Amino acid sequence: MAALRGGGGAPWRRGWLPALQLVRRSSKAVTRHWKAMHFQRQKLMAVTEYLPPRPAIPPCCLPRAEETRQEDDGYARLLRRQVEEAFRENRMIAVCQYNSMPGEDVVMMRHYLRKHNIEVKFFLNEIVRPVLSQSKYKNLLPLFVGRNVLLVSRETKAKEMLRVLKGVPQINLLGACIDDTILSRKGVENFARLPPLEAAQGQTAGALALLPSQTSSLLQRSSAYLTALLDRHIQHLQAAETGSPAEPSPPQSSSDR
Repeated sequence: MAALRGGGGAPWRRGWLPALQLVRRSSKAVTRHWKAMHFQRQKLMAVTEYLPPRPAIPPCCLPRAEETRQEDDGYARLLRRQVEEAFRENRMIAVCQYNSMPGEDVVMMRHYLRKHNIEVKFFLNEIVRPVLSQSKYKNLLPLFVGRNVLLVSRETKAKEMLRVLKGVPQINLLGACIDDTILSRKGVENFARLPPLEAAQGQTAGALALLPSQTSSLLQRSSAYLTALLDRHIQHLQAAETGSPAEPSPPQSSSDR
């Protein structure tokens, strides 16, 4: 007890004080508040405000600084050349929206489309848009939003393409350009219902040949009927001279009257 009161004794008996002590003090009262500037001081500040001098020549009249063009790398130029070749060498270019799908499904889709000579092309929009903006296909630019895929073919295989895409819900047809004609999805479906070109040409040729043949038969009918009447009259005259009975005239059809 004496050691504790006097502060002496062993070190472990002495009292322990922490090295870090937290002392909470009361915050000071805010005595400075915002105060509006005096009216005369405002006028003085407005009068003494610095106004930079106007340039002798307006900036719009100065020659423009030459813009430094950033050269594209060779890979970007190669991709743009491939896009140009795809639009130039193919009669059918279909723009589709591509959603994520397993790699096996992509391989199967490529396989089924390749059976009909339809190729699948993946191009970034950053590559396609500059090429289309300077070509006659610039109306296709609104379709290139998000992730897209191109289905190209040297022939117009719209019916076969729609049949394959019907089994691939991850690929949505947005529009197409067939024989330099831009079509919507509905337009592509209507185009697929049309008969083949050879059959349509045969039907058109047959319809065009039918009208001249009918006109020719109508024009020749009167002359043929007149010729038949004259022949019959000659036969009657010859029969009257020889005294032999004349052959009976053939019955006339309703069309010859």
